[in-house]
Amino acid sequence: MIPFFPPDLFAEDRDALLEAVHTVGTDPDQRFILGRRTAAFEDALRERLGAADVVACSSGTSALTLVLTAMGIGPGDEVVVPAFGCAPLAATVAVLGAVPVFADVDPWTLVADPAAVEAAVTDRTAALMPAHMFSVMADMPRIADTARRHGLRLVEDSAVAQGGVLAGRPAGLWGEAGVFSFVQVKTFGTAGEGGAVVTRDPDLGQAVRMLRNHGQDGKQRFVHHRVGYNSRFDELLAAFQLHRLPGLDARLRRRAEIADYYTQRFAPLRERGILAPPPGREGRCFYVYTLLAERRDDLKRHLERRGVGAHVYYPAPLPLQPAFARYAPPGRRWPNAESAARRNVSIPVYPNLTDTQVEQVADAVCAFADPRREPQW
Repeated sequence: MIPFFPPDLFAEDRDALLEAVHTVGTDPDQRFILGRRTAAFEDALRERLGAADVVACSSGTSALTLVLTAMGIGPGDEVVVPAFGCAPLAATVAVLGAVPVFADVDPWTLVADPAAVEAAVTDRTAALMPAHMFSVMADMPRIADTARRHGLRLVEDSAVAQGGVLAGRPAGLWGEAGVFSFVQVKTFGTAGEGGAVVTRDPDLGQAVRMLRNHGQDGKQRFVHHRVGYNSRFDELLAAFQLHRLPGLDARLRRRAEIADYYTQRFAPLRERGILAPPPGREGRCFYVYTLLAERRDDLKRHLERRGVGAHVYYPAPLPLQPAFARYAPPGRRWPNAESAARRNVSIPVYPNLTDTQVEQVADAVCAFADPRREPQW
């Protein structure tokens, strides 16, 4: 069986992880959160990205909350978000008392459609919050232009897109702030949970830094300058991520190579009801590789019979989820998001797949599209 996510993601890093546990746990400083390792990790990411600030925090979801709070988003505000994606896109807006306004997505790339984003802007819109999805970055140049023309804040949900680059600019730095997620299966995942806010605005970075630690400024304990959160980063994970950072580019290249092979193999399947993501590497991130299939459930069962793990993300658009129904105008439809929810299925694309396994995955998809290629057992 080729699992969708591998159980041995960190097998090669076992010794380093155990050493980090021992070193951090026995450090005379006994500083287990927001210590010198976290600061070094933030510095390393800031230098890599060319950002003004990087603020490590407890998760990608928390990172979104910190950014929106730092921007003053709250009751009376609207934030335009994609209709297809993970729950935090809407939940982080709603928990602050603001209203998520859902924009439909592009039918092929599955990211927010810039025209739909602009059409969703009203006189109550305070921010736009597009998200990169699966393998494709959102059309940030057009969305950034919309934000500029309407005088709106721009938050980039780049949780799955670390390593992606569009028009020479890294994912996370198109808006006023972006976020990353380090949950284990992401492109820069760790052995646990974590996230980061990245920004070109040092003042915004400082506000986020204060909010993540109960409103303290990091200089004097127990002086709380504003109401904040507990969204602090773990020293153990900081040490582990610093260990893994030098190998990130190689892992990203391997993901891209696998995706290139899949896309070439699957290009002829479009007429057979299976659509691969757009080709190329510009504005790509290859967190997961997602197909759109007319007979999605049949394809998923077929792959599992052939020993290939597959996964369906987001089987309902956000405005059709019970939690967010109150924000869905009666009679409103999001046809592309609904189609994506009905048709998407993702296949393995992680860097420690062997070439033989990659071929096995591709062969299984192609055999479904052309039953004549199915081996006779």
